[in-house]
Amino acid sequence: MSDLLDLLESPDEQDLRSGVRDMLAAECPWQTVLSFVSEGAEAYDAKLWRTVATGMGLAGLLVPESQGGAGAQWRAAAIVVEELGRAVAPVPFVSSAVVATTALGSSDEPSLLGRLASGELTAALAVPYGLWSAPTLLSVVDGAVTGTVRGVADALGAGLLLVPADDGLYAVDGAAVRRTRVLSLDETRPLADLEFRAAPARLVGSLSAVPCALRAAATMTAAEQIGLASWCLDETVGYLKERYQFGRPVGSFQALKHRLADLWVELTQARAVVAYAAADLAAGAADGRVAASLAKIVGSEVAVRAAEECVQMHGGIGFTWEHPAHLYLKRAKATAVAYGSPDRHRARLATLVDLPLEES
Repeated sequence: MSDLLDLLESPDEQDLRSGVRDMLAAECPWQTVLSFVSEGAEAYDAKLWRTVATGMGLAGLLVPESQGGAGAQWRAAAIVVEELGRAVAPVPFVSSAVVATTALGSSDEPSLLGRLASGELTAALAVPYGLWSAPTLLSVVDGAVTGTVRGVADALGAGLLLVPADDGLYAVDGAAVRRTRVLSLDETRPLADLEFRAAPARLVGSLSAVPCALRAAATMTAAEQIGLASWCLDETVGYLKERYQFGRPVGSFQALKHRLADLWVELTQARAVVAYAAADLAAGAADGRVAASLAKIVGSEVAVRAAEECVQMHGGIGFTWEHPAHLYLKRAKATAVAYGSPDRHRARLATLVDLPLEES
């Protein structure tokens, strides 16, 4: 049996991508996202989340069929996340259906997975959005957790918070936690500071699941970045074909064509790296941590570059609130530091592949 991973999408995966993209085109045009951001009151788009979670059954994509989920693989999850990133959809799919679900994979309370799969409940892992290594463990005394965690993504609307503590992973009802919304660059994914004041908690699993959840978070965030970079490239190419200066399409100018060609090459390479990392998760290969870090590095860099080019090549309109380019630039910048910045992952890669430190 060959050890090579097949990175080509199967017909079923192609159908999944098409279905999710069509749904988002109808339910989540950029005008809807801009309205959500402008109002700024909700933790996420509840109507869109119902469509994603229950209408299409995607909340339980990674949950085993025996517990009410679809029992799908990581490759399918990466496709969904990529399409959600392409639409900058303000839903807690990564936090709840990926990170929290992975953390609960070996839980002693499988009913929680069933509630997540049904869309009845959303959950968030109580770790900082920019975390790249082991989280700070909170203290649990007599079944109550105390402490503070800052900058947690999608925690504002989560009905359940999963808290890494000194002796395991605990579940805390969201209503028992003081949550304070904090200013964040990406308004489509609000952050919150969490304050646990002797909040009732129950042990649901071991800490061994947390590193797996963080690895999945880095890989799926990279898939999201591929989606938003793809939108930026497609939107910019389309605009340059229509915009005229000096009697010619702006896209016919050689300098701009070269910049977009370079971006296309970078995006194509990054897509392959992220596809490998997702397939690696599914296969449980030995180099999983290496693949996840590499995917997060290239995904972050291509997303930021694509979003910056989108803003710049749109000229004056690209800098306005009425154009969606700023939504993608903010998401690109925010996800670049989520679950480890490129520099942090480079440092991690050096230790994973036993690179010697440079001597000064």
